[in-house]
Amino acid sequence: MTTARLLRTVARAGLPALAAVQVVPVVSALGPLRRRVLPQLSGRGRPGHVALTFDDGPDPASTPQFLRLLADRGVHATFFLLGSQAHRSPGLVREIAAAGHEIGVHGWLHRHLLLRGPRATHRDLARARDTVAALTGRQPRLFRPPYGLMSGSAHLAARRLALTPVLWTCWGEDWTARATPDSVHRTVTADLDGGGTILLHDSDCTSAPGAWRSALGALPRILDTCEQRGYAVGRLADHGWPGPSAPAPHGAVGA
Repeated sequence: MTTARLLRTVARAGLPALAAVQVVPVVSALGPLRRRVLPQLSGRGRPGHVALTFDDGPDPASTPQFLRLLADRGVHATFFLLGSQAHRSPGLVREIAAAGHEIGVHGWLHRHLLLRGPRATHRDLARARDTVAALTGRQPRLFRPPYGLMSGSAHLAARRLALTPVLWTCWGEDWTARATPDSVHRTVTADLDGGGTILLHDSDCTSAPGAWRSALGALPRILDTCEQRGYAVGRLADHGWPGPSAPAPHGAVGA
């Protein structure tokens, strides 16, 4: 669903007050404008570094393959997990954490927040946050909204739950059935620059079946391109964002 269509749905629902509160932050969904006026929300970090992030996992059919590739390349990333997926694969969540990757939350369910009220939004984020914390022993600090759509309720809930929202500066459009490793690499690198944040998906739970294979196939070339351009690749924690860099995990390369 496009942003414009979603906003029309809110308006048709006869909720003008909700629409006013929810629509104001929709600038966050408009990539070029967001990158210009909201650099922190876009995940803009230090110039020589690129943050690598994945959404929609964990998925036992696909996430382990991403973990193996990243381990082979000596790269750490940030995984934004759906709480419902984490609940189904607790061992995989622990494996991601044990490998030195950063874990953020993507909500409990992959639903548009612009159509959810304050109470439902808070409950969704809290449930995801608490599930990840219970599985890893560490409170997540980052939140990425489904579809990249923040709402007034989401901003308020995130602040109350000590979660910092972060989106991205470039993505691979790797969720469609027509995506290929070549198209994902081309789309990511077209907008890639130092300080940027890459969005890929390590699961197809909300995408075309098997779509994750296009991201996996493109990932080595994306990492090669970053190296050729002189960019280190790592977690958002290593990105100089949103504050001082966190210590890199032991053995981290390019962080």
